[in-house]
This record gives sequence, C-alpha cells and structure tokens, in this order.
Amino acid sequence: MPPGTVREALAEFLGTFVLIIFGVGVVAQVVLSGQASGTYLSINIGWGLAVTMGCYVAGGVSGAHLNPAVTIALAAHRGFDWRKVAPYIVAQFAGAFVASVVVYLTYHEALNAFDGGVRQIVGAHGTAGIWATYPQPFLSTFPGGVIDQVVGTALLVGVIFGITDTRNSAPSPGVVPIVVGLLVLTIGATFGFNSGYAINPARDFAPRLFTAIAGWGSDVFRAGHAWWWVPIVGPVLGGFIGGWVYDVFVGRRFPAAS
Repeated sequence: MPPGTVREALAEFLGTFVLIIFGVGVVAQVVLSGQASGTYLSINIGWGLAVTMGCYVAGGVSGAHLNPAVTIALAAHRGFDWRKVAPYIVAQFAGAFVASVVVYLTYHEALNAFDGGVRQIVGAHGTAGIWATYPQPFLSTFPGGVIDQVVGTALLVGVIFGITDTRNSAPSPGVVPIVVGLLVLTIGATFGFNSGYAINPARDFAPRLFTAIAGWGSDVFRAGHAWWWVPIVGPVLGGFIGGWVYDVFVGRRFPAAS
C-alpha cells in the first residue's frame, strides 16, 4: 500500500473511532441511566457532534469519509481513486470496532448494574442497541427497512455533495464539519424512528460484530428478522443514489464559466 494511502487510512481509522466512541457513548449514557442522563434528543445531538469531531480529526488528511457509503459514492461520482476504497473501508470498520471496545470497557460496570451481567438484545434490559441498530417491530426488512436506509443515506450523501460543492453555496472548509454534523442531527430527528438511522455500514456492522463477541451472542445477527445486512446494503445503494440525484438536479446544471 502506498505511504500516502497508509496515512489516509490511519486518519480514517482515528476519525471513525472518534465518531463511534462519542456516538455509541451517548446512547450508552441514555440507555444505562434509564434516560435520567439524556433523551432521544441528546442522542441526535451527540451523534451530530460526533460526526463533526470525527471530521475535524481526519478531514485534513483523508477527507473524513468515516463511512463506506460515502467512500463508494465519492469513487462513483467524484473521481475518488477506486484503489483507495478498500483501505478506507477497512480502516473505517477497524476504527468503529476499537471504539466499541473502549465504550464497553468504560461502561462495563454500568452495564452490569443495568442488566445484572446478563446481556440481552431487546426488552426492558436490552443493551445490544447501544452499539448497533435494530428495527421497530412493525418495520419489515424488505422493502421497509431497505427503503429506510436508502432514503436516509441518500439524504446524507446528496446534501454532503451540495455542502462541499464549491460552485454552490458551500461554507468555508473549516465550517463544513459543523454543517455535516447538523445534517446528521437533522436526519436523526426526522428519519430515526424506524430503525435508528445507521446510514453507515461501518457504524453498524463493526459494533454489532463486537457485541456478538462480547457476550450478546450470534443472535445479534438474527434479531429483527436478520436485520444486520440492511444497514450495509441500504446505505451503499442510498449513497450512490443520493450522489446521482444531486448531480442530475444541481451538480450538472451550473452555467458554464464565461
């Protein structure tokens, strides 16, 4: 792997680590306190700020994709080198996994106090949802769940394309992470009810894998009618669609320079 790609992958690892440690951390605080130390609103704010902090950590080196769906969309629509896609995605998954471990170690005693040491996926003492997303009982895996993830990620990537398009009303580069964080907060506040707005394969699969290893068992992959694949496939499709829609309606419509 070229040294430049190694440097960028390391930045993606740390940026995704920061994203997940704050994002999963805020959910842990809300759940384990019985909502005495936070609510769904604070979860949305926490995830939005987590994205902002991750972008500030990695943006200057890797561009702070922090999300395989974003990386693939940038390769498909913005000329990002396809040879870097795999290293970026591996780094994102690794950063999310390590962050999951750190949250678990930090909140281990609180977990034991909450569930008596018996790890449960759902129910009054279910805690697997601290790390990964699970659908509401009414939500189908397909088409409902896939549509949910496609729409959420299409909004994420399409608006990111608008935010970062210098031909458009783009904010200054130093402000972009704040605006992207507000975008994630907005998606959570409007499209989080169905399944918790994963909109990021690394954010969902790596923490889910951690829970399977750390005591919740392989049922984390069977729960929600085998929900686990939806936050992988849906975001990749949604990211591609969102980038395409932006380019069709806006990105290819700017007047030619005189």
